[in-house]
Amino acid sequence: MSKQLVFLVFGLIAFGLAITSNANTYIVGDNSGWDISTNLDTWQRGKKFVEGDVLVFQYASTDSLCEVGKESYQTCNTTNVIKCFSDGNTTIPLTSPGERYFLCGNRLYCFSGMKLDIIVERNQSALAEAPLSGAPEAESGGSKKNNNPSSDVPSDAMSIRVGSDLVLIGVLGFLGILVSFF
Repeated sequence: MSKQLVFLVFGLIAFGLAITSNANTYIVGDNSGWDISTNLDTWQRGKKFVEGDVLVFQYASTDSLCEVGKESYQTCNTTNVIKCFSDGNTTIPLTSPGERYFLCGNRLYCFSGMKLDIIVERNQSALAEAPLSGAPEAESGGSKKNNNPSSDVPSDAMSIRVGSDLVLIGVLGFLGILVSFF
């Protein structure tokens, strides 16, 4: 019985990894975090955001994070927001394609560049992709924002990437569990 329990645990772990395939977790601003001193244009350069990815915003208790619409983003309007966070560690799952806008709740910081505009692309490697009717396709990942001078600051995203080989391992592990019970 204990051997079957071990197979069950490992199979469930492998299956869990398979479900999270091709997802990246990005720490916004890397080691600097969501901060006025972070060059967010440089940070996001070359990154491609897709459905299933996650943005993690880490910031001081004196800062905040707001998701807004395009017009509020362009004008740094901090009163017309979709949602605001102030917990210092906010996780935003990117669940659908399209453009997303984030800014600091401090309007002066926003005007100084503490804002992020990303394009989330459809995840082409998803196992069961449902067509989205009426939703615009994003042309490319990255940002349209270009109001800060860029500098060559190295930027690394913390990535969790699981390929199709682990999907196969997960399925085989699950089948192994079923076979061991019969």
